[in-house]
Amino acid sequence: MYTFEYPYRIRYADVDQMGFMYYGNYARLYEIGRVEALRDLGVRYKDVEEAGILMPVYENKSRYLQPAKYDDLLTIRVVVREIPRARIVFFYEILNSDKVCIHTGETTLVFLRADNNRITTCPPEILEKLKPWFDQ
Repeated sequence: MYTFEYPYRIRYADVDQMGFMYYGNYARLYEIGRVEALRDLGVRYKDVEEAGILMPVYENKSRYLQPAKYDDLLTIRVVVREIPRARIVFFYEILNSDKVCIHTGETTLVFLRADNNRITTCPPEILEKLKPWFDQ
């Protein structure tokens, strides 16, 4: 299992009139988390796309447990629980500064060939970087 954490401070543009993070912005935190998690593994989205593989979101789930507030320092925890095949599933926990889980989520992305828009298998470079986390 691969786990990665990334800090994120809530900005004014993230919140609604009540000072709580707007619910639609959690999906953006998911994207930030998974892009940085892949970068941590040594994989850049840009390189995957330039190699002809796209990774569109197939499914997105969110559970709001407690509100995040303006200027809170959050931790975006990203977990990959299984080796990807034609899709990769990212699980998320958003923690507040007290390390309390205030939000959970999950996104499923598929691997798509850019030249024909057909589903394909996970690129070898991603599998290679994830494999050590599952060999234990």
